[in-house]
Amino acid sequence: MTETLNQYAFSNVKRISTVERIVENLINLIKTRSLQMGDKLPPERQLCEIIGVSRPILREALKALQVMNIIDIRQGAGAYVKTLEPEDVIEHLDIVFHMDSSLYRDLYEARRVLEAAIAEMAAANISDAEIEAIEENIRQAAAHIDDEQLFLKRDLELHEMIMKAAGNRVMSVFMQSINKLSLLIRKQSNARPFIRQNTIKDHETIIKALKNRDPAKTARAMEQHIANVEKAFLHMEDL
Repeated sequence: MTETLNQYAFSNVKRISTVERIVENLINLIKTRSLQMGDKLPPERQLCEIIGVSRPILREALKALQVMNIIDIRQGAGAYVKTLEPEDVIEHLDIVFHMDSSLYRDLYEARRVLEAAIAEMAAANISDAEIEAIEENIRQAAAHIDDEQLFLKRDLELHEMIMKAAGNRVMSVFMQSINKLSLLIRKQSNARPFIRQNTIKDHETIIKALKNRDPAKTARAMEQHIANVEKAFLHMEDL
């Protein structure tokens, strides 16, 4: 039995630990690949011994993980780590990307293709009022470059404004899904001051092309912007 318990790299958790701490402990196991997709969790009795908590508290934690789509509790069969497809765990993408880092590149590639096309359409359709709104957005972002939360809000707004200027409702639906998937890594990259500074420069290049109503240059500027963010983020991950 000791051999069985030792194969799971659980941290010891004191009995006074909260459900959140237990959930975090289990998530960390998945992140470090101690538990793989499709693996069955140990029986409740063993988990209680390993973690050092009562069964009612453990059950609360397992229910929380089920709600988060991280595990699948099968009646009479136990709990299993789910196949963590991105669409199933939007709010917990850090787990998915940790287990398959190639998804970062797939996501950035999708953004480059879609957002460049959207920017190209926006350049052909954008109004003077929309250009002024985007310019004001960039001014506000630059003025609050040290405020991570506000800067992120302005960044998301700018891309939303360009999407609306494009006027393509189907593209808009695709981008809503992409934005949900990319929100986590945008938050992470936004935490780095040099990335925020480079974003301002990229946005200024984009608005210049939009003002000139030049679809090709606007598409290239947007594509380069996404490529710059990707390069900076992947470099950040390697540090």
